[in-house]
Amino acid sequence: MQSKPISLKFALLAGSLGTALVLSGCGNTLDRISRVGDEPTMNDIQNPTAQAGYKPVSLPMPAPTSDIRQPASLWRQGSRAFFKDQRASRVGDIMTVVITIKDQAKLNNATTNARDGTNSADMPNFLGYETMLKKIFPNNVDPSALVKTDSASSTTGSGSVNRTEDIQLRVAALITQLLPNGNFVVQGTQQVRVNYELRDLQVSGVIRPEDISQLNEISYDKIAEARISYGGKGIVSDVQQPRVGQQVFDILFPF
Repeated sequence: MQSKPISLKFALLAGSLGTALVLSGCGNTLDRISRVGDEPTMNDIQNPTAQAGYKPVSLPMPAPTSDIRQPASLWRQGSRAFFKDQRASRVGDIMTVVITIKDQAKLNNATTNARDGTNSADMPNFLGYETMLKKIFPNNVDPSALVKTDSASSTTGSGSVNRTEDIQLRVAALITQLLPNGNFVVQGTQQVRVNYELRDLQVSGVIRPEDISQLNEISYDKIAEARISYGGKGIVSDVQQPRVGQQVFDILFPF
């Protein structure tokens, strides 16, 4: 049996790849078409520890210390109020995470490189063979200037970076885990829908109880292993993203 031409094989391979891409995105496309004209749906309130993919935080811990209490003392260790500490301290308690990021970076860089080079070589006498040069080359030959080269190169480069970020957000977070050394694992999610655009804010990390202020607030820069995500989905976010076909094209053809 005669084998198929190479061009036909490539055509079949390309067709199979295209069919696979279409089928893989068919479900998502049909789902998006079915929701045309609807507002973005918000997620249900769920227990973060019961969600798929949740993993307890495991970090290096110092040796556990005992709670030192003074006999007949009216004050509880770590308390900032006379009667009761209103700050979050148990799993399920709520605190406020204050995110205030004002970052500005400006960098200018310029590079200039220049180089000149000159080489020359002569051969006035070489066992008498220099006289044969006139027979090889009909024109006059100067043995004292057989080789002479000049080279010059110049490179100039410049770069500039000017970046400004200003983010001010507040989100309520839950204590989801108590670590052996007394630190808290916190996680907070906030969704805001305005018309047909849904904004999603997520924050998580590890904090120290003493970093919680008297207002039951903590700044983002006091969160270890902080993960802060602020994005959205909806008509505006969808328009800002390249089409799926364009993204696939950029991956397969980076040049």
